[in-house]
Amino acid sequence: MKTRYITITVVIAIVALIAFKLAANKRKLNEKNKPAPVTVVRIPVKVATVEEKLLEINILKTGNLAPFKEAKALAMTGGTLLQVKFELGDKVKQGQVLAVTDTRLGQLELQKAETNAAKLRSDLQVYTELLAGKAATQEKVNEIRQNYENAVNQVQQARKNISDAAILAPTGGIIAAKKVEQGMFVNAGTEIASIVNLSRAKVQVNLTEAEVYKVKEGQQVKITTDVYPGKTFTGSISFISPQADETHNYMVEILIGNEEQTLLRSGTFVYVDFTRKTEQQVLVIPREALTESVKDASVYILQDSIVRQRNIKTGADMNGMVQVLDGLKAGERVVTSGQINLKDSSAVSVSK
Repeated sequence: MKTRYITITVVIAIVALIAFKLAANKRKLNEKNKPAPVTVVRIPVKVATVEEKLLEINILKTGNLAPFKEAKALAMTGGTLLQVKFELGDKVKQGQVLAVTDTRLGQLELQKAETNAAKLRSDLQVYTELLAGKAATQEKVNEIRQNYENAVNQVQQARKNISDAAILAPTGGIIAAKKVEQGMFVNAGTEIASIVNLSRAKVQVNLTEAEVYKVKEGQQVKITTDVYPGKTFTGSISFISPQADETHNYMVEILIGNEEQTLLRSGTFVYVDFTRKTEQQVLVIPREALTESVKDASVYILQDSIVRQRNIKTGADMNGMVQVLDGLKAGERVVTSGQINLKDSSAVSVSK
């Protein structure tokens, strides 16, 4: 009997031990199968505030200087050059005599024309008197009058040819090219000299359609050149082409005052800065806030530690800032760094 109780006790102990082991193993399995706690990963980003600023037009172009005026002195009549009164580099004034051609043939033609005109004037007087006495016809008087008027015109033309023997400077400036020497024979229209007027200089640049509507005639611009480091010249827009060329660019001409101390010569390479501030307040954000191109612009807006992607409409570029025309309000914060890891509703942490 005693042996039976012992056996039962041992069996119960074994069963209890097995049950305990099974319970312990189940508890371990349950702990292993329990889902891991969710940890929110916040992506570090940098942000900037949407703010209002004065609109600044920023356009920088390059070009070459051209003289304010450039003209060619031409011989008005043919003949031998008796005098050449200039040398390369001479400064001349408008109307100054540069050269004189031989007028001897012209003088002979003038004498012949004057003699013919005097004769016809006398004939006209005689036939007019005869007409009054009905000794001549009106047709004859009209013929002589017409011949006389033609002779007077020939006299005037001969005198003009003689005066044209003096070749005058068409503009003031510096002799840039000398084409003739004394004693040479020239025909009417022969170039004898090229004159460059450097009292002012001009530069022509091409602006795009978007740029040309941001400038206006009379606007002051800044001109710089590597020839005079650190010096800024002031120019004024004198002309804006009303029509685009085949590449849809508009030619703009700027006039610049010239000084003897810092003379700007034709052909000098220059930089033209059209930058100016307007009175218009606009919304701006840093250029790096854009996730797409300017045409398909979008940004990430920070809202309570998460970001929302939003499409916006942009305007002008202003020294690393972009004008916002639509899609944002002043005071909102946009992501400027870390966008590559973001998507809509991403959690973020703002780093400084």
